[in-house]
Amino acid sequence: MHLTQFSDYSLRLLLYLACHPERLVSVVEVGQAYGVSRHHLVKVVQTLIDLEVIESQRGRGGGMRLAKPAADINVGWVIRRTEPHFNVVECFDDTTNTCPIAPACGLKGALHRAQQAFLGVLDEYSLQQFLSRRSHLVPLWDDSRRRRAEADGARGG
Repeated sequence: MHLTQFSDYSLRLLLYLACHPERLVSVVEVGQAYGVSRHHLVKVVQTLIDLEVIESQRGRGGGMRLAKPAADINVGWVIRRTEPHFNVVECFDDTTNTCPIAPACGLKGALHRAQQAFLGVLDEYSLQQFLSRRSHLVPLWDDSRRRRAEADGARGG
């Protein structure tokens, strides 16, 4: 199984926000913490706003935060909504399938079961279950932001 970068960034953003519930967080801050461009994150943010998982405030002092408790954000649910399709192989999409052996192959059923098992495991987790690692995560993000700020300063920008 392979998740798109979009789903990866979605999960990273949600985890960051879950670990900082006491304040609004900017897209720039999250980008610095992960070394991800603001441009990539803006699309993720908009999707998560549309899904009503996060909310944002515009303007000075604005930012974003979770729109619901971390315990109510299911990881499998997020993945299902951030993946453009979940076609493990070409034959999963009847409209674009060109595989000549698809009608007799049999692999499709096994791969579909594997996909369902993958998602089933993710369905067992809410964002809340990863917050026990907050004391380890926050210093890593802080170090990442500090290193990026130092590198930007050394480059003159």
